[in-house]
Amino acid sequence: MNCNKKIIISIVISLFIIIICASLGSSNISFAETIQITLHKIFRTPLSPEIDQRDVSIVWFLRLPRVLLAFLVGGSLAMSGAVCQSILRNPLASPYILGVSSGASLGAGIIIISGIALPFLGGFSLPLTGFIFGLATVFFVASFSSRIDKSMSNNTIILCGMVLSLFLNAILTTLSAVFSDDLRRITLWQMGSFAMRSWTYVWLLLPFLAIGVAGIFFFTKEMDILSFGDDAAKSAGVETSSVRKKLLALCAVLTGASVALSGVIGFVDLIAPHAARKIIGSHHKYLIPLSFLLGGSLMVCTDLVARTIISPSELPVGAITAIIGAPFFAWVYFRRRKS
Repeated sequence: MNCNKKIIISIVISLFIIIICASLGSSNISFAETIQITLHKIFRTPLSPEIDQRDVSIVWFLRLPRVLLAFLVGGSLAMSGAVCQSILRNPLASPYILGVSSGASLGAGIIIISGIALPFLGGFSLPLTGFIFGLATVFFVASFSSRIDKSMSNNTIILCGMVLSLFLNAILTTLSAVFSDDLRRITLWQMGSFAMRSWTYVWLLLPFLAIGVAGIFFFTKEMDILSFGDDAAKSAGVETSSVRKKLLALCAVLTGASVALSGVIGFVDLIAPHAARKIIGSHHKYLIPLSFLLGGSLMVCTDLVARTIISPSELPVGAITAIIGAPFFAWVYFRRRKS
């Protein structure tokens, strides 16, 4: 089976998963009814008279925006993970080792502790501040790495990102200890959740997703060449330092926006790219879209487990992904050492 057919099949499966997860919950709604409600809201098709208006509200205003946001966030994180693993040539690399989550968490913690609401933004002060801090962290890592290593080698970037992450986490831990009354809110935000996310959150993410996707697809050929190493890339005419900086910035945009809107959710950016490589290979023209589809589908399924396993209460999505991802991380690490 060629790569295009695999992508088409993955799109169909992803749409099926989205509809199924939008149907399931504390108030189960049939698959056919969910499709009817969705088509009615988008294309104004007639709605069957036996469908309760309460179910229409549940699907359209509660479940569908939540499921779509989870899919877009999961896809964005997975796509960023695929890029980081390629340009850093490390199967355990992810945007989080560059400090995105630590920076975003610190920004969110400052807003939670101070209670500041930015003018005209209200409730969106928290996600916007998280995004700005996460983005600034990655730019600082890239700038600092280039100053101490002109070639911006992979090990330099990873080391700088990890050191800065530890430093920012230490600051956040200190703030949490001093302002212990806000500790619960900070902890819940760090564990990630899609609860009570409306269509507004979906529209907020879309511009960042469009910029990130367009930019990454522009550099797919360069990523193919970079996977062979810096020397091979330079001999092929690729400006490795410049391309790496641009790709890291695009990863920061995708990851920063995702973390800001959903909280810190790890391991999806590690699992999905590995699964995509097993299915479709390392050609980035196909690897990137398949990573997006697999990451989105994984996040939607994880969110379904989080909101139904102890219904009517919810578990943090980040806790579920960590339970799945930690053994996967160990498997990848020891498998790599063995080979």
